[in-house]
Amino acid sequence: MADNLYPEEEIEEEEDDYDEDEEGEEYDTEYRRSLKWDPSTGDFVRDSAGRIMECEGKEAFMMWCLKMIVTERDTNLAYIAEVTGNDLGVEMDDALQEVDRASIQTAIESTITEALEVNPRTEWIGNFSHSWDGDDVHTTFQVKGTEWDDIITINT
Repeated sequence: MADNLYPEEEIEEEEDDYDEDEEGEEYDTEYRRSLKWDPSTGDFVRDSAGRIMECEGKEAFMMWCLKMIVTERDTNLAYIAEVTGNDLGVEMDDALQEVDRASIQTAIESTITEALEVNPRTEWIGNFSHSWDGDDVHTTFQVKGTEWDDIITINT
């Protein structure tokens, strides 16, 4: 019979892909694969057999960025702070209510930046430009994720 049912040898901890924020909360820092999404159709991409395709981490991050800037904050139950722990999405409706074009552009830049900065994989957001077609505004900007050199350009 064994002397000790619970051996006291130390078990090496495996390295994980998590870091801690200022409050000591852990967050995932690894770019994970995800289901492939087609923003033009608003649906998942499927192969010839009808199976949903996957995309690698960088493309998944890009799709996440795009989804965040087309999702109005607090309008989708899956993205509310009580479920996710973050306020996900933008406040574009509020931004578009500003009094003049310069204020609208500033508010758009602010809400997009705020929406994308909740992801710890976002290194920076910038190089905004706006074009107007009557009362419609189209915004182009760039996003860089951590740990890679590629810069993503997003057009709305």
